[in-house]
Amino acid sequence: MFASLVSIASLMLSTVLMMIGYGLMNYLIPVRSVAEGWTPFLISVIATGYTVGFTLSCIISPKLVLRVGHVRVFSALITLLTASILISSLVVDWRAWVVFRAISGFAVAGCYLVIESWLNERVTNETRGSVFSIYMMMTLAGSIGGQYLVPLGDPLNTSLFIVCGIVFAIAILPTALSTAQSPAPIAQVQLGLRKLYLRSPVAFVGAILAGILSGTWSSLGGVYTTQSGFTTGQGATLLAFVLAGGALGQIPIGRISDLTDRRYVMIACGAIGVIAAIAMFFMSPSTPKLLYGSAFIVGSMLYPIYALNVAYANDRADPSEYITISSSLMVLYGFGTVAGPLIGGGAMEVAGPRGLMIYLAIGFAFYASYAGWRVMRGNPSVSPDDRADFHAIAVPMRGTDPAGSIAVDYEAEYDPASQSE
Repeated sequence: MFASLVSIASLMLSTVLMMIGYGLMNYLIPVRSVAEGWTPFLISVIATGYTVGFTLSCIISPKLVLRVGHVRVFSALITLLTASILISSLVVDWRAWVVFRAISGFAVAGCYLVIESWLNERVTNETRGSVFSIYMMMTLAGSIGGQYLVPLGDPLNTSLFIVCGIVFAIAILPTALSTAQSPAPIAQVQLGLRKLYLRSPVAFVGAILAGILSGTWSSLGGVYTTQSGFTTGQGATLLAFVLAGGALGQIPIGRISDLTDRRYVMIACGAIGVIAAIAMFFMSPSTPKLLYGSAFIVGSMLYPIYALNVAYANDRADPSEYITISSSLMVLYGFGTVAGPLIGGGAMEVAGPRGLMIYLAIGFAFYASYAGWRVMRGNPSVSPDDRADFHAIAVPMRGTDPAGSIAVDYEAEYDPASQSE
């Protein structure tokens, strides 16, 4: 275990630094957007730029890694990330920010791919779970720490943007100067969306809904806190509780789902998410403890449901299909993160900042209802002995899966022998 950590120490340091910048950037951008007087819908359009760039990167970045290697791609993407946040402080126009956020989304997704493929190669099967748990905790700590930098500066000037750019730039150094050997090339796999739907409609639809829910909160949570009257410190704390819930909720949810029909756990997560989101609708900064507690519960339902979809789809697949399933679910999740903020921004514009909570409650309700409908159709469950293991997925990552990093090939062939759910 210790040897595994030593071999990836420089990579972990780069990851923490990147996540500090990520946390600062993802809270700074919506706070500044609100201060500029942009409507929630315009802010959601800016957020959609990020998710579009992120989703495209899941397809394009692996091809770049195959051409020039992990370290060069990581350095280039961090450079793009640094440039995107610095130029955002110079050109304060929502139309330009859509492009800048698309660039940052592309860069962040590519960095995740490099980091996780590197980790997968450096750890053994015996240490994989422990190392990824440490990785998840470090990404969480870095992101939360970055959010708490916002109250230390003034979002209306360039200082915090410059600090963010400096943190991103420094994140290149540990990996660029490391003497560790680069990982092997990323494996090419096919993308079979039709086969996935025929095999597991619950995972197919659930991945889209998980993307809608988490993409909306990740993009508009900062807008909600700012427009609801939170100070930047209170807003950072609320966002931190959501992320902490997402990280800590995965283990118990995953363990329970390993012992029963995972669709029952999906129904429970959706129902609890509805209750917690509605509770947040009726709360305000004047009741911080109750609000933070509800936010923790929302996060503990919001982020683990994607991992539930991955585990459920893998239950019904051969081990050789795991990475193909992961790639298909990742793309579906990406589609959800693109659509979610646009609709959520419209809801906030109509109903005010608390409209986001109603939107999340509706999303959770759809997630639970669809899983319940599939159960009512009488489809058999997979016995616990025949299931794939549940794997916690690092937050605030969007759609990445520790099963392995992949380069997506869209020329998938439909296999008529595949079995439906």
